[in-house]
Amino acid sequence: MSDEEQQTFESVGAGASLTYPMQCSALRKNGFVVIKGRPCKIVDMSTSKTGKHGHAKVNMVGIDIFTGKKYEDISPSTHNMDVPNVRRNEYQLVNIDDGFLNLMNSDGVTKDDVKVPEDTLGTEIQASFDQGKDLLVTIIAAMGEEQAISVKEAPKGAN
Repeated sequence: MSDEEQQTFESVGAGASLTYPMQCSALRKNGFVVIKGRPCKIVDMSTSKTGKHGHAKVNMVGIDIFTGKKYEDISPSTHNMDVPNVRRNEYQLVNIDDGFLNLMNSDGVTKDDVKVPEDTLGTEIQASFDQGKDLLVTIIAAMGEEQAISVKEAPKGAN
């Protein structure tokens, strides 16, 4: 092998992939799946047997975990579908700056690239922060997107 053909591969962690394949028949309600390119939580599933030589089909209804939009998909039960790697982390709210949450995890690592949600949750976070409360914000992350999904007051003495 000559020097020109030498290839270097960077090492990656197990969570490096945005999705992983799973056979359609192994998916379950309340699990996650990618429908039309969006990470969704499965809210309804049904399997229909087709004709004499046809494959069973799985009919899925999913709700986008970031937008709340409803998606439907039908796939043969033997085919693979993409499942998003969904992470849920809790951060302490340090500050709110220019529409973004300044967050810190338990290791002291800061994160300031999550937008304040534009709904009642965002209003609740802003109001509680303005009252000087210590807040813990839960962030859900999948397929390169992140969003705050819940907030609670930090227990006293947690600092």
